[in-house]
Amino acid sequence: MKKIVITIDGPAGAGKTTISKLLADRIGYRYVDTGALYRGIAFEALKKGVADNDDVGLEKLCNEIDIKLVLKESSLRLLSGDNDITDIIRTPEITMMASAVSARPAVRKYLLDVQRNMGQQKGVVFEGRDMGTVVFPEAEMKFFLDASLKTRALRRFVELGNGSVQSLDEVKEEMKRRDENDRSRNIAPLKPAPNAVVVDTTDLTIEGVVDHLFDYIVKKLKAS
Repeated sequence: MKKIVITIDGPAGAGKTTISKLLADRIGYRYVDTGALYRGIAFEALKKGVADNDDVGLEKLCNEIDIKLVLKESSLRLLSGDNDITDIIRTPEITMMASAVSARPAVRKYLLDVQRNMGQQKGVVFEGRDMGTVVFPEAEMKFFLDASLKTRALRRFVELGNGSVQSLDEVKEEMKRRDENDRSRNIAPLKPAPNAVVVDTTDLTIEGVVDHLFDYIVKKLKAS
């Protein structure tokens, strides 16, 4: 099977992360969680007191930091400089900050080069929100995963576990706000690419979705 770039976009809770990882494993590709890159910038912005609408401050921040994804012991880790911040970027505060800064031109410009450099050698599955529309418009295979808000909120609530300080209703409301932010922003709004395969995962199992995507990829590559 020839090496290609595969993009998987969609809103939070649609199953992108789990499905992207499993699909990448099945076909022997690298997996890249681009949302983690935005969370890394959000983390640094919060730490340094840079507001989410401070374009000058965000541009300066991007020129000073070194955010990267590296593979360590079969696990993809997010580094800021030499600091591993993988396990501390999933808080509600960083989630909302990441959604806000992802719409700022300086942040998008900085990460556009980072992401495209990672895709040059092909053989990679990129998970995100604008991979197929903006970052890799020429990607050979594009998918857009979605699900009902109720289903996505429940999945995220279960993922957070018993230690979560948020109720299910709070998770749902936060997700709704993020959806609105991501879909309505002027720069790279969340939407399927014109040639993306849209999959509603509401009533599907994880294995079922992975099988569907894998079969589609194999069929398309054989036909090309």
